[in-house]
Amino acid sequence: MTSYALYILTAFAMVFVIEGLVYALFPDAVKRMMALVAVTDTHSLRAFGLGAVALGFLLVWIVHLF
Repeated sequence: MTSYALYILTAFAMVFVIEGLVYALFPDAVKRMMALVAVTDTHSLRAFGLGAVALGFLLVWIVHLF
């Protein structure tokens, strides 16, 4: 397996670790957040998601500069 593929798999694994920690440490807060998401309009969720993607790409780009 190439080094690039290992980086991608490691990144996915870290997402599961971090998300699992959030569910394990703050289950009540996650329930409240899910209830809030259920009543939030689609446009706002899409804008937030696109902003998160842009921020993620920006952070990856900055990390690779150094």
